[in-house]
Amino acid sequence: MRGVQARRFTAGLGLSAALAAVSATPATSSPPAAGVHASRYEEVMEIVGRQTESLNLDLGQKGISLGDQFIVAEDLYRDDKKVGDHSVLCNYVRIEPKELQCVGTFALPDGQMTSQALLRLPAPSSVDVAITGGSGAYAGVRGYIRTVPAGETVRQFTFHIIR
Repeated sequence: MRGVQARRFTAGLGLSAALAAVSATPATSSPPAAGVHASRYEEVMEIVGRQTESLNLDLGQKGISLGDQFIVAEDLYRDDKKVGDHSVLCNYVRIEPKELQCVGTFALPDGQMTSQALLRLPAPSSVDVAITGGSGAYAGVRGYIRTVPAGETVRQFTFHIIR
């Protein structure tokens, strides 16, 4: 599995071609060079999620109805080593077409990141989920997480963290 990568870019130039390899520890990267005030940088981190539990809650009318919930818990792995946990709570907000409002938390060694997405069913082959906040080493981050199914209970997460 690839390690964390940092990409520097400025607001006026977009993504630059310069990529720098960084430590394999999630959420660590080199800050922008001294004296560079207008630049931001993106970390790219890949993690595998393996589902440990899931539950469908039928809370309203029998069958899928507004407010029903889907809950998932996953262990997170990097290089076959467990590095954290992920939990997601999705609420049905539309029945036709089916839409779920999902909120999740990734708990990693250096802090937590929260995420949110509106998911239409059937789900596409990949979904970009907004990073809505964080704590610890992830305080103040933005970006998105591309999630791609890799089997019935396994997903590949590619984090695009902007600092």
